[in-house]
Order: sequence, then C-alpha cells, then structure tokens
Amino acid sequence: MCRWMAYSGEPILAEDLLFRPEHSLIDQSLHSRLGATTTNGDGFGVGWYGIGAEPAVYKSIEPAWNDRNLREIAGQVRTPMLLAHVRASTGTAVQRSNCHPFRHGRWLWVHNGALRGFHETRRDLLAAVEPALFAEIEGSTDTETLFYLALTFGLVDDPFGAVARAVGFVEDVGHAYGVDHPVQMTVATTNGEFLWVFRYSSERQSRSLFFSTELSALRALHPEVEVLRELGSETRFVVSEPLRDLSGAWNEVPESSAGVVGAGADAIRSFEPIAPG
Repeated sequence: MCRWMAYSGEPILAEDLLFRPEHSLIDQSLHSRLGATTTNGDGFGVGWYGIGAEPAVYKSIEPAWNDRNLREIAGQVRTPMLLAHVRASTGTAVQRSNCHPFRHGRWLWVHNGALRGFHETRRDLLAAVEPALFAEIEGSTDTETLFYLALTFGLVDDPFGAVARAVGFVEDVGHAYGVDHPVQMTVATTNGEFLWVFRYSSERQSRSLFFSTELSALRALHPEVEVLRELGSETRFVVSEPLRDLSGAWNEVPESSAGVVGAGADAIRSFEPIAPG
C-alpha cells in the first residue's frame, strides 16, 4: 500500500531524514521490506514546519526516487517536525491532490492502509463531513475522507477521541454495506507541536509500525554509531519500516494502540473505535 515516516525533535535537515538512512523512505519507495507492495511509486509528499503559521507541503506524482526537486529542497529545509509519505494507490487516481500528507490549517495527516468498500460507502462517509470543511477536500482518496471525518469529530481539540469516533463511524457505515473489515490503518497526524500516531485494523492485523528507542538509551547501546551523536536528545521517529538495522533501535507499536510524541508527552495507550450514538 504505502510507507510513511514521522520525525519530531530538534531542527534537522530534511535530507538527513529522507535520504541519509540506509533504508530511508526513498529506498522504501523502491524496496519496501514489510509493506503490502514492494514498490511505492504512485507519488509522494513531504510536510514540514518552519517559520510560517502553517506547515509547508511538497507533493508530486513522480516516484520519490526520481524527483530531483525533492533532493534540492531537502538539502535546504531544516525542521523540528516532518511527515513524509510514499504512495502505492489502492484504486484512486494518481494525481497530486491524492498524495499525502493532507493539510488543514496547522494540521498534517498521513495514512497507510485502506477503507475497504470505499467505492460503495464514499457518499455516506463524505455526507458526514462538516459542511464548512467539505469544500476543502480536493482529492478522491479514502485517506483524505478519513482526515476530514476526524476533523469533523473534533481532531483539533481531542485527537485520540476524534480518530476513535471517525474510525467507529467508518466501521458502522461499512458494516451497513456488508463490509466485514472496513478499516486498515496506520496514521500519523500533527499540529507541529505534538505528533499523534495510530495503529488499528478491524480484523486486528494492522500494517507494520515502529517507534524509535529513547536516544540516550540507544547511545549507551551503540556508542560506536556516529550518527546517534549528531541527533538531538528529543529525537523521535515513527516509521512504517525501520530506517536502519540497529539492534535495540526500534520497537513495534502494539496492535490496536495510539501514541503521542512531544516535549514531556511520550505515551502509548490502547485504541478502540467509538461507535456512533
């Protein structure tokens, strides 16, 4: 399906996140090891926070490994929060408006997975989006629909609860259409200050997702690895696949769970959808 990565920490060059790791997201766009598809070449996107009031987004329908502009930009952008995504379409068009991350105000959103039966349920799902938000939807993906449902259900004020209500609604609509397992997802969303992540599927067999070990512990395990000394102490990664093979560096996000990353706020909790009404 897709692969994504999220970074939170001290400002760092985007190229150090996207290109430098031995199994970087750019490498995963060609050689995914854990994804449903080996190649993720149906476009890509990067979202990051800088000096503006809203995050910047760069998207293209070109394969990530073949975009010279991405490499140019990545060598000049320094950011404390970045979301990046390489896409393998699950049936919707390969067009810029369907590439992740999706943006609303200060919020970014990426997703790996699918809302099964989306062709049949799409009308009902979109009808539930807050009218004031509906006009902002530009593409045709299930991911953007899920994002705007989460916004409708209160993402800005209550990310955990809003995503639980959005997923519960999607499952309720899917079941009404005879879809056995409507939701398959790993999701990351951020407002630039905190990062929230989710791993859930209706059949409890979710796509892969990992978070990085706390940096001081990792430095103690691997004092010989120079790159660990270059990273800030607040460094946190959440990734579809580990970015390098380093023992003790990566921890699987538990099935049916959600987490938050930010200054003084790293925590994982169980995740269950909240059914409508």
